[in-house]
Amino acid sequence: MSSRSGKGGGAVAGAAPRRTSTRRRLFDAAVILIAEQGFSATTVEEIAERAGVAKGTVYYNFSSKNVLYEELLRDGVDLLAASLRTAADRTVAGGGTRVDALDAMIRAGLDFIAGSPALTQLYVAELWRTNRTWRATLTSVRGRALAVVESVLRDAVHGGELSDELDVPLTASALLGMVLVAALDWQSFQPERSVDEVHAALAQLVQGRVGA
Repeated sequence: MSSRSGKGGGAVAGAAPRRTSTRRRLFDAAVILIAEQGFSATTVEEIAERAGVAKGTVYYNFSSKNVLYEELLRDGVDLLAASLRTAADRTVAGGGTRVDALDAMIRAGLDFIAGSPALTQLYVAELWRTNRTWRATLTSVRGRALAVVESVLRDAVHGGELSDELDVPLTASALLGMVLVAALDWQSFQPERSVDEVHAALAQLVQGRVGA
């Protein structure tokens, strides 16, 4: 009896990584198709075909195309927030200042966007739409990404690196928006530039404005 229980436990444990892998494939397929065709024009059948799974697999993982897209946006912005936090923490742990951490976050953001340009394009486009069913989710995950930037800015203010007159929430929004829009412009209109060049230009802005 214990043997059967062990096998069952192994099957359940093995199912979780498989489902995670399947969801990732569906996310990857959906983000490319929706970026190319738009949300309304993209069908569940197309997403399934591109991901290499049956249509029923999509509905097994997500109750609808809307839910899939909502989860896609949530997952993407959470990954971005995590990369920003990791970059900031590593910089401070290595003896850098909070302004140095902001610079590291800019680079991390650019690297993330360079690796996921379609996702960034969708996220920026959704920021301008207010009639989507997933608006509340987008607002929530945007807040999590901004909270990472805000925490570094507040620490910089408390440590005397930045002026205590700094409007932290607005500055955080400006910094995140700057990275997103500049990166999309780079990818779309100046692809010949390296990530080092783009980072250097944005870092100079931050050092000259926020850092000052």
